[in-house]
This record gives sequence, structure tokens and C-alpha cells, in this order.
Amino acid sequence: MTTDTELKPGTVRTLTVVRTGELGAFLDAGTGKTADDILLHRVQQTREVAVGETLPVYLYLDPKGRLTASMRLPQMREGQVARAAVINTTKDGAFVDIGAERGIFMPFAGMKGRVRRGDKVWIKLYRDKSGRLAVTMEVEDDLRKAARPADAVKLGDQITGSVYNITDEGAFLFTADRHIAFLHHSEAAARPRLGEELTARVTYIRDDGRINVATRPVKQAAMDIDAEAIIAMLRARGGSMPYSDATPPDIVKQKFNISKAAFKRALGRLMKAGLAEQREGWTYLTEQTDNSGGGVTLGTTGQPDRRGDPL
Repeated sequence: MTTDTELKPGTVRTLTVVRTGELGAFLDAGTGKTADDILLHRVQQTREVAVGETLPVYLYLDPKGRLTASMRLPQMREGQVARAAVINTTKDGAFVDIGAERGIFMPFAGMKGRVRRGDKVWIKLYRDKSGRLAVTMEVEDDLRKAARPADAVKLGDQITGSVYNITDEGAFLFTADRHIAFLHHSEAAARPRLGEELTARVTYIRDDGRINVATRPVKQAAMDIDAEAIIAMLRARGGSMPYSDATPPDIVKQKFNISKAAFKRALGRLMKAGLAEQREGWTYLTEQTDNSGGGVTLGTTGQPDRRGDPL
């Protein structure tokens, strides 16, 4: 992977087998000293090796801090981008599984947000200043270059992708078909995590071949869900709340995690059904709504339906 001959942990080198023993094979460290030979333990061999054979090996430190070799090489090339699992986290960063004998280090500076053990995140393999292999989650430019226009995608199609970046506006996904999809926070059913795999509905196809998506239900179903949340808050507050059509969008987002437009649609649905009313900037449950928490739902006509579960 490199022409640098210095032997360091976290590097891949091609070395020669100079002798074998009960523990395994010993590789020439190039110092002329037998004591410096590097052990390729039997359990780190993917096949039997012979004296005089040259092998590409991955170098790492064993539990006693000794330089050790493995024939299990990283399954990524330098500069390559892939989605990989987080093995462990430390105060300095995390270790990611790319198929090598040991996890590859991801420094804290290369992380986006907090990652947890078991997360699968988008990473890029590179060599740090000391010559060791490392990974970073800074992959936006690489994924943009690798992306393909969503020419065959139609509005309403379901796509599956994993989150590689989150901004103040929303999350960016990279799909199995190498499309880039944008999920605005207002269109997300829940706040996504970096690396999370999501299935979403295509809501817009941009001129540049990218797509906008949503994980919230379609408007009619979403309106019912939002109305349920409003009724739940009203009931929790004893039948009234200081939020209405006049409530600022940021307060609506904070209290209900929906847009102001969605909030107004749901309120309008409740008022049309006679389940809620507004007075002087407050919203109230009406007398026909069962304040005990059961008995009233909205049917598809928008009228009270007392057959099912409560809103």
C-alpha cells in the first residue's frame, strides 16, 4: 500500500518469511537482528506459509506492545469510502472494523457528532502524518463525486439509504443505487442518527438529479398523527394549551416537532370536527371531546368517530 519501508503499527507491508516455529512464522524486519523479527502467529495466518515467501501483512501491536503481523488485511484501499461498523469508542476517538486484524482508529477530529459501538457509519480510509492507516467521517465530497442522478426514480417511490451528514436543515442520505437524498427535519418522523439506514418516500426530484425525501406519513395520515399529538397535550394540560394558529413556528417545532403549516392543518382538522376551539391565542378541547382520554377519534371524513381508540 505504500513504498515507505518503515515498519509501524497500523500499516500494510510486504515482508519475507525468514523462519518458522511452534508459534508461527517470523518475518524479516530488515534490521539484520533475529530479535527484531516480527511474529506472524498461526492464528493470524489465512493459509500455511513457507520460508522465503514474501507476504503482504497488516502490522499492529499485541497486548504486550510488540509489533505483530496478520495476513488479514484491511478490506478497503486508501482513499476509498465505505460504510463500516464502530467496534469501540475512547476519549480520543473510535475504532472501526474494515476487515483487518484490529480496528482502524478514527480520531475525534474525524468524527461527526457522537458515535456508539455498533453504529455503522460512512468513513474514508487514509494514512495519517505518522504513516498509520486511519479513517474519517468527512466523506461528503467523495460521495458527491460517486453519486448518480436519480433518473429512474419517480415521485412517491420508496428509497433506502444511510445518513452520512446532518446539518441544521436536515440529513443527507446515500442510497444503494448511489443517489443522494435530502431529508428536511420537518419531513422526518424522528431525528435521524449518522449512519442510520432509513426508508423514505420521494417527494421531489431536483434538476441536478438529487431527490428530496420524507419519512413522515403522507399528508392525510400525518394530519391524523399530528392531531393526536395536539389532543394528547390538551388532555395532559386539563383541556387547554397556550398554543394556537398565532404561535411562532419555532415554538411549534419545539413543542410538537412539526412545522407551523402541519400544526395549522392538524388544528384546522380538529376544529372542523368540533373537537377543539381557539380563543385569544389559546386552544381548548370542546365539550363533545371526551377529556378522560378515551372515546373519540377522527375518521377519514374529519368527523368525530366514537368507535375506536382516542386521539
